Amino acid sequence: MKRALLGTYSYAEFGACLGAWLPILAGSRVIHRNDPVPRMPGRWLRRLARVTTRLSPLWKFEVRGTAPSDIGTHAYVVVCNHESSADPFLLSHLPWDMRWVAKQELFRTPMSGWALSLSGDIPLRRGDAESVRAMLAECRRTLGEGLSVMMFPEGTRSEDGTIGRFKDGAFELAIDAGVPVLPLALTGTRDCRPKGSRWFGEASAVVRVLEPMPTAGMTREDLPRLRDEARERIVAAVSELRRERNGG
Repeated sequence: MKRALLGTYSYAEFGACLGAWLPILAGSRVIHRNDPVPRMPGRWLRRLARVTTRLSPLWKFEVRGTAPSDIGTHAYVVVCNHESSADPFLLSHLPWDMRWVAKQELFRTPMSGWALSLSGDIPLRRGDAESVRAMLAECRRTLGEGLSVMMFPEGTRSEDGTIGRFKDGAFELAIDAGVPVLPLALTGTRDCRPKGSRWFGEASAVVRVLEPMPTAGMTREDLPRLRDEARERIVAAVSELRRERNGG
């Protein structure tokens, strides 16, 4: 009974916040329509995520680690493991702006999809080569304007919390653009909303900002090493975070 009540409240709270935020997002998109990249609309969407989290009695989030001192003016390709659809809510607490790459299906969802579209985040139709090229081109343009890009290199949420193989796209992008990779490690969000679940769960989740990985002087030949090292760092950090959560 308690779970049903809290779940109903969470849906109602999120819907109310989203409904209130859509006009703000639309207004921001119009006001900043001539900006080189949609930094401000994206900032408003992250604020929405933070507000809904603070109003939730179920979720407690924490950010650990230090952001690079120049991330406000210099672009990074930010990569993170992907546990849950709640990941963006946690990652929205990070203290810098980013454009996010998300699967195109999310942009078609009523209300939340409208918010994504208004925010200026970047859609990707998985398995479609033309869509991948368009996404990478928009990411390169964004990085060129000094704004970071956020990608989940696993390509989909984990079924069981195990970190899957990383795809090449984020690391190819970083090498081609000559910008550093910034790895993030998160855990705990699977309890917020496990894959396939329609209910929200009570959870504490944490994201840790890891050390940046420079790509200066790298070529495509260095891509596998960069990709695998980023994954290894994230796997190690996630394992440490999980041990801490379990009291180990």
